[in-house]
Parts: sequence; structure tokens; C-alpha cells
Amino acid sequence: MKYRAGRASLTAPVRLAAVLLLRYLDRVHIAWATDIHLNFLSDDELCVFGDTLADAGADIIAITGDIAEAPSLSHYLTALAERVDVPIYFVLGNHDFYRGDIASVRAQAEALTRSHERLWWMPACGVVELSDDVAMVGHDGWGDGRLGSGADSPIMLNDFVHIADLRLWGAERMAKLAALGEEAAAYIRDALVSAAAYRRVIVLTHVPPFREACWHKGEISDDDWLPWFTCKAVGDVLLEGAEAHPQRTIEILCGHTHGAGVAQVLPNLRVITGGAEYGAPQLQPLIAI
Repeated sequence: MKYRAGRASLTAPVRLAAVLLLRYLDRVHIAWATDIHLNFLSDDELCVFGDTLADAGADIIAITGDIAEAPSLSHYLTALAERVDVPIYFVLGNHDFYRGDIASVRAQAEALTRSHERLWWMPACGVVELSDDVAMVGHDGWGDGRLGSGADSPIMLNDFVHIADLRLWGAERMAKLAALGEEAAAYIRDALVSAAAYRRVIVLTHVPPFREACWHKGEISDDDWLPWFTCKAVGDVLLEGAEAHPQRTIEILCGHTHGAGVAQVLPNLRVITGGAEYGAPQLQPLIAI
């Protein structure tokens, strides 16, 4: 089975150095982690987690956001990449933008993708071909405020203080969140079209795209939390893609809620939400391709 890193890019060219990562394998195994919050770890704990990734026996690593915070994101990603010898594919979570702004953090992520042989921000990769019939795509996503109680939610997130773009009020903030959700959805729609020939598509994103995937302590989050912990715009696009190609399986890996669970939304559309705990990053079960 052939593994190729970075097929065609939808938003940025994939550098030729990726050719060095090609492997010929019986199966490809993905080590997946989410909401690892590496800025909560000591240097020794960071090394231990890096070694855990290296020892996982995986061929690629997938991280679905909340890696660190804006000023330290590049540092922590580079530190992980130095302890493994396989590519790390990642999307960004809301915490990755803390103490920064969206454009500059995305620029960090894209710069790492261009300069580091093992770091790949998914929106800069387009369709990543894992085998002749399996591909991986991804986008950060965002809680777009459209599910649950929406603008009537009394919940005030730290996002609205620590992310420069979200220091807004009322309808202005809701419009910004909706636009971020639509941006993610448009990217995923294009990626699914580009990956139409594959039997199975794995989607990496940070925010659960459906109410059914928004787990907290074994239950679905209530209406006041749902607006900030789901991305309805991405969910709508995933439903559209699954219904248009019933022969294709779409599997979403996400996090954000720190609660683990599986939602079978359609027979060919499944969402796995990874569990997490501050200060104790963990690997989810290996995914075999």
C-alpha cells in the first residue's frame, strides 16, 4: 500500500521535500491526539509526551487542535517534531489563538508547513492521500454560534477576551463566528469534492460539527454550551457530502469538548470526538488505514 504525503494543495503548494517521507506499507497507522495543551506541561513532561508519540508505532500523527497558545505554538510543534520521525498533520484549536489573532497564528502554521519537513497544517495541504482509496483533509473549524441557544447563551468564553478578533459584542461577534464557520465549511466542501474518488475520507477538525458529537462527561452538551462547541456550517457540508456519495465513508476526528464519544450521524458519516485532560495529554486509539 502506498503512502503519499500531501497530494494536491487547495490553498498552498506542498513542498517537494515531502517526497522524502514516502513509505511503502502493508497498512498505514495514524496516531491521533487532541486538546493536548502542551503549555500546561513541564519540559520533562513535554519530552515524555513526545516520546509517547514516537513510540506509538504510527506512520503519521494527527493532532486536532488546542496544541498550545499563539506565542508558543511554533515552539511546541517544533519540539514534538524533533522527537518523532514521521509527519505530524495538525489543525488549530481556539486555544492556539489565545494571546494572538487569527491571521498571525495561521501565518505561523503555514510557515511551519513550508519550512519544517515533518509539520503539516492541514488547510495548507489540501488532499493528503494515505492509500489508493483513502484520503485525509482538514480545517480548524470554529464554534459558529448556530446550534443551541445561539446569541441568547449566557456563556462567556475566554475566547472572547484572549483572541483579538473576538473582542466584539452582540451581533458583531455572532457575525464574526458565523463567518469563521462558513470559511471552514467552504474549505471542507472543496476538499470533499477534490477527494470524491476516494472510498474513505478522514476529516480532521477541532470543533464537533454536530450536536450529537458534542460530548461532555458522557452526555451531549446543553443548549447554552452548544453554540460555542459545535460548527453547524461544517456539519451541513459533511451531510451534503455524505448524501451525495453514499458509497464513500466520511470519518471525522475532532476534540474541543474534552469529552469522548462517537456519533454515527449517517450510515457513511461518523464523528469521533476525542477525550482530553489539561496537563495529561493522551493518545487516542490507533487508526488503521
